[in-house]
Amino acid sequence: MGGAVKDGWLLARALRTPGNTLALDSEGWTALIAMARAEQMIGTLAWRLEGLKVPGAVARILADARASADQGRIAALWEAEAARRALAPTGVKLVLLKGTAFVAAGLRAGEGRSIGDLDILVPRDRLDAVEVALLYAGWEWVKPDPYDDAYYRQWMHELPPLIHRDRDRMIDVHHTILPITARITPDAAGLLAAAVEVAPGLFALSPNDMLVHAAAHLFADGDLAGGMRNLWDVHCLVEQFGTSGLEDRAAHHGLSREVARALRLAAALYGDGATLNLADRLYLRRLTARDGWGRATRPATRLGFYVRSHWLRMPPAMLARHLWTKWRKAPKS
Repeated sequence: MGGAVKDGWLLARALRTPGNTLALDSEGWTALIAMARAEQMIGTLAWRLEGLKVPGAVARILADARASADQGRIAALWEAEAARRALAPTGVKLVLLKGTAFVAAGLRAGEGRSIGDLDILVPRDRLDAVEVALLYAGWEWVKPDPYDDAYYRQWMHELPPLIHRDRDRMIDVHHTILPITARITPDAAGLLAAAVEVAPGLFALSPNDMLVHAAAHLFADGDLAGGMRNLWDVHCLVEQFGTSGLEDRAAHHGLSREVARALRLAAALYGDGATLNLADRLYLRRLTARDGWGRATRPATRLGFYVRSHWLRMPPAMLARHLWTKWRKAPKS
């Protein structure tokens, strides 16, 4: 593999220092592209390697990835505009989250970024009006199961997901950035109040709140799936905006520990390195768990972080009830 490592560090080092990829052999390129695809970062990799003299087959793959990312950006912006039009009669300020926010604001984090669902943030006391407006505009419920619907509405930080009946595009309507049952309660009203307009009628979180959101999603909620992409977001946001005021903002939201870890791990993967503790190294082991074909590895580590994600989301008794209910409702062979 041209001396390359055989896990996610291969992708991290290619993004950090693109010129190093020129030493890769065919096996190394196969592994790099497979990992980038698995982590939904092939567009980001293509953007980073643009202009380098790479093998012809690789150049064609990267050109396709750049074209796909550009099409994805156009589709994401159109979906945001469609949501803005749908919500305009309600008077609710439409705050974009994650990838769509990055591309709407023209941020470095949006260059080549894979964008899936449209994620938006609205006030919790306006959820009913937002829901009615979206349903009227053609979105439909994805989860018809009454238990799932009630679970989202009572305990989660978002409405049940919706999909547009004509465009087949999903929208996730958030009213905060962590589940209501989580041990940490960020200031949702503060997130909305500090949002900045990035296009007519479209808003995004402030840069510091974007960093807080990325850290919250990774370390106070999820199982680190997509973590390499999210830490690339962190790296790009820090490069573009710095960290002035971030410590105070993270403390305000109760996410100081998570933000500090996000900064350390982003620096370790994509920057100039960082001083890591033992827990940080375990996180990196989970984040880089890919083989040379892009397949998931280290199943025990992944399972541990999956269990941890559920533990963070809800108290033990509630978690037990939830898992029991889901098990009973699951199809039995």
